[in-house]
Amino acid sequence: MNHSRRRLLQRLYRAALRGADPEAAVRRALAESGVARALAAARSVGIFAAGKAAARMARGARSFEADRSLIVLPRGHSAAGVRKRDVVFSAHPEPDRTSVAAARAALRFFGSFGEGDVILCLVSGGASSLLCLPREGISLAEKRRAVSALADSGASILALNRLRTSLSAIKGGGLGRATRARLVTLVLSDVPGDRAAAVGSGPTVRGERGDLVRVVGSNRRGLDAAAREARRLGLRVRRRRERLAGPARAAGEGIARDAARLPSGTVLLAGGETVVRFDGRRHGRGGRSLELALGAAPGLGAAGDLSILAAGSDGRDGSSAAAGAFVDGRTLARAGRRRLDAEDALGRHDTHRFFSKLGDLLVTGPTGTNVGDWVFALRAVPLRRR
Repeated sequence: MNHSRRRLLQRLYRAALRGADPEAAVRRALAESGVARALAAARSVGIFAAGKAAARMARGARSFEADRSLIVLPRGHSAAGVRKRDVVFSAHPEPDRTSVAAARAALRFFGSFGEGDVILCLVSGGASSLLCLPREGISLAEKRRAVSALADSGASILALNRLRTSLSAIKGGGLGRATRARLVTLVLSDVPGDRAAAVGSGPTVRGERGDLVRVVGSNRRGLDAAAREARRLGLRVRRRRERLAGPARAAGEGIARDAARLPSGTVLLAGGETVVRFDGRRHGRGGRSLELALGAAPGLGAAGDLSILAAGSDGRDGSSAAAGAFVDGRTLARAGRRRLDAEDALGRHDTHRFFSKLGDLLVTGPTGTNVGDWVFALRAVPLRRR
């Protein structure tokens, strides 16, 4: 792929990340009059954060003096900018005993606050796995098997979280019901419709009078920022009306068809979350963004002026260590010269190896946010010089 186009697509991705910045989102929410009044009137305030964006959301609340804090992060994520004694690391994407320990720590934390107190709850995607306490009569192993089977079938995040909630003692507001304190929940959404109760399976959304719930960041806000950056660079912008959903490969084919209709100097923006269906056979490394990108490649034909970047906002796509991948009209020809078979890679869900051999992975490391996935499709135009 032409390096200037790759850099341009990366600029749009970085702009989208800035638009979904958890710190800025929390700061804006804390300045809102209703939220500010609730916190100011509290006898005692706690800060609870859970999810892939927990550390950055907590940093957004640094200007607020809390009496106690608990921050639950995936292992391997940075806890920079927050007090180490407040941090608990647990498992993602599948829960383990550390997830159960984190859930019990959260219950103790919530139980330590009472009437007249306020807990500021900062929730982002990933919290479903990080906080896991199966309901009575269900073992952790049984819950894992049930959720894994549904995930392998290609179920949506909404369906997965409904199942998780039905098997949990703390999801669906269960954690929130462990305290008599007032709850102010700020949510960074990675789900369709931006329903706060669906993000992280809604552990603190209990529906009690006096509680406040706000969605402070979303996939759409990231795309808004990418659109502004594209226009600043002199590009025309088209937004895909339909949210990315369904099988990743089919979504990629649809993106390729839309991209083929773009006029010169135009970028297509899309966001959402697709799925990858496994058939029980052993599979390789990859994820939905990599499968979407490779699914789009055949539809680009030999067009030399079309380029696509598909990437996850959290910086890690499925079992891959990459955020996403680049494709263009030359991807399959280059793959053929290296004896790489795109159909085989898709069939075995081994797309990480395919793109790694081509040097077409986007590797960012954990970004500290999580609002789903984005796709940027460009019909070539040179960057405007400044």
